[in-house]
Amino acid sequence: MSAKRFVNGDSFEKPVTVEARQAKLELSADTVSIHKNGIEFRSPTPFTEWAEMTVALQSPENGSKLSCTGVIIACTGDKHAGYHVSMIFTSLTAQAEKQLGVMARSEFGAG
Repeated sequence: MSAKRFVNGDSFEKPVTVEARQAKLELSADTVSIHKNGIEFRSPTPFTEWAEMTVALQSPENGSKLSCTGVIIACTGDKHAGYHVSMIFTSLTAQAEKQLGVMARSEFGAG
């Protein structure tokens, strides 16, 4: 996940929900970047590296929902500027991989 661009505008019809044992965030489109194998987002709170999490996504194209489990691979920043969190998805089904690929290539993805 090398891209550092975050989407903006009204790309997502619903917010992205990020859940872990210690936190649950609903993120706006301007804080999220979708990749074919993961997600990057801005967070007001830090996340522990190597923590497992679940992310709920909703496609703006057809409204389908996708729940992905993954691992936090990086969390940088501070409490004043916020945190940049990178997460890689694990154990994706073929259907989920296809849907993420479409999302990543769309106007709100990172390629």
